[in-house]
Amino acid sequence: MQSGNFKQSFSEQLNLTDSNAVRLWYAVVLAALVALPFVASPYLTGFFTTVLFTLVGVLGLNVLTGFTGLVSLGHVAFLVLGGYAYAITTVRFGLHPLLAFGLAGVVPAVAGLVVGIPSLRLKGLYLAITTLAFTFIVYSLILAGGDFTGSGRGLMVPRPVIFGIDFSSERALYWLCLALTLATLLGVLNIRRSRLGRAFMAIRDNDQAAVAMGISLTKYKLLAFVISSFLTGISGALMVLFINFANVEGFPFLLSIEAVAILIVGGIGSVLGTVIGTIFIISLPEVSTQLLGAVSAAFGWQLNSVALEIKGILYGCAIVGFLMLDPRGLVGLWIDLKRLWTSRPMRY
Repeated sequence: MQSGNFKQSFSEQLNLTDSNAVRLWYAVVLAALVALPFVASPYLTGFFTTVLFTLVGVLGLNVLTGFTGLVSLGHVAFLVLGGYAYAITTVRFGLHPLLAFGLAGVVPAVAGLVVGIPSLRLKGLYLAITTLAFTFIVYSLILAGGDFTGSGRGLMVPRPVIFGIDFSSERALYWLCLALTLATLLGVLNIRRSRLGRAFMAIRDNDQAAVAMGISLTKYKLLAFVISSFLTGISGALMVLFINFANVEGFPFLLSIEAVAILIVGGIGSVLGTVIGTIFIISLPEVSTQLLGAVSAAFGWQLNSVALEIKGILYGCAIVGFLMLDPRGLVGLWIDLKRLWTSRPMRY
């Protein structure tokens, strides 16, 4: 039985895994994800597309809140800016979709830099309120933008053609979201293992001790905001492509609560927890919708009007439940199950 795992070189330390079995599982999961649109229904393909572009945005929030410890309740603002940056670039200016994707990340990143400046003096609830206020500022600016932003009417956003590949079909859009999600996942994993990630976590654990070790709070807090808002903006662009429409009403404040719920339920600061939490939280409304439909059919009740309220209740119950029962989230339960499995021969 393996009793220890010791790294003997720097290159070994940089490897994501040194287990051939884990690499095999990664290859199997990747192959299954690539092949999924061939065997899944359009509805299921759309569901997994939603999971993928949501995961990109929540990974961005995890860099800010999970790695650096800076709480944001207004991250939907960067989602809106990313979506509208893509829509305006392609619809109003007719620029190439790749350039639009770049601006969908750069515009929120610049806004994140502006919002991040108060974070140098604010913490906890005060910082969360600042990001929340920024959300309403973004909403107001877009609604006041007239024909340029579409105001309250919004903008129709066609799906792109990149290097001769047409992403108008649900299957092609799923693969685009999958490619960007994998790139984001690898990027965040490498950030976490890098000097940058270690500085983020030092600030999260004790910012005064981080300063004593020579870590610049100004530099790394602003970097956390820029990276987080960039990834969230890309998620907003993918969301706009998925629904073919950019409108303020398509980005409700509940999305910010959903992102926080994913982090708490999955496990704050854990990349694996973010993946598990995203699948869990996105599945909650689908499961509740099926249950409401079954109850309505069985008893003749009309419950469709309260579906949104029930969705919010489920998010709240999930957050409170995991905070009370296991603050580590789903990733903590996963770790416990792994330990039970590996120690099983020793329990008899």
